[in-house]
Amino acid sequence: MGHIHEDKIKELEEKANEIRQSLVESLTEAGSGHTAGPLGMADIFTAFYFHILNHDPKNPLLEERDRLILSHGHITPVRYAAMAHAGYFPLEELKSLRKFDSILQGHPEREKLLSVETTSGPLGSGLGQAAGIALGAKMDDKKFRVYCLMSDGEQEAGNTWESAMFAAHNKLNNLTAVIDRNNIQINGMTEDVMALESLREKYEAFNWHVIEADGHNIEEFVDAVEQAKAIYEKPTMIIAHTIPGKGIKEIEFDYTWHGKPPKKEEAQKFLAELRTLGEEIESEHK
Repeated sequence: MGHIHEDKIKELEEKANEIRQSLVESLTEAGSGHTAGPLGMADIFTAFYFHILNHDPKNPLLEERDRLILSHGHITPVRYAAMAHAGYFPLEELKSLRKFDSILQGHPEREKLLSVETTSGPLGSGLGQAAGIALGAKMDDKKFRVYCLMSDGEQEAGNTWESAMFAAHNKLNNLTAVIDRNNIQINGMTEDVMALESLREKYEAFNWHVIEADGHNIEEFVDAVEQAKAIYEKPTMIIAHTIPGKGIKEIEFDYTWHGKPPKKEEAQKFLAELRTLGEEIESEHK
């Protein structure tokens, strides 16, 4: 590793902290939505929107843009927060999350917000959508890359594995998928609900190149994405190990926070903790 300058790493870590604060504020304002998963994916969304993706917030339909498909659409508050910070729409718009006729619905809707590639909600659909886009890009000789973010819980859906076979059969080396391996789902730990391990061996058996990475180490995650670009004969799966509720100690790994927002008093406490964390990031890089 080491191809990202330390100043850039600091910048990305600070931005991820700001994104966590924004999503806590938007969820509290909404009074509904998912908290644990979005907090756990803030570092990865920061890496994508502020370092990895070829994209232009001022021209969201740029033909040569990389495509980012969010399969587990319920974590979209973190995507919205990252997009707002990247300049796709004003930060103030985050207060409209889940409100009637808002562009920021509880699951992303392409007709409401053209800068998201797909409307998502039913788990297990994203990988098939991403594989279709990747195959179309190859047929049209387009050079953009396709990224698909997935939950670990949706690996329990059968159509995920149909899509995995399709992507490998078509040698979609322009497709990189990322599993948010946070080990929780709405009614418990994944290994208690429906054991998934070994995910690495499963995807390798489906002829994918597999990389495991710390989803909170931005440099390590970016390095995994760069490695994927060097794989020419198959798609790549990055298993990103994340902590649900990351940044808020009292809710980390607590699956009961999968699908509920913080109350106002809780939000004040969470935001204070995140601001302290921001100060620690600042001092750590001095």
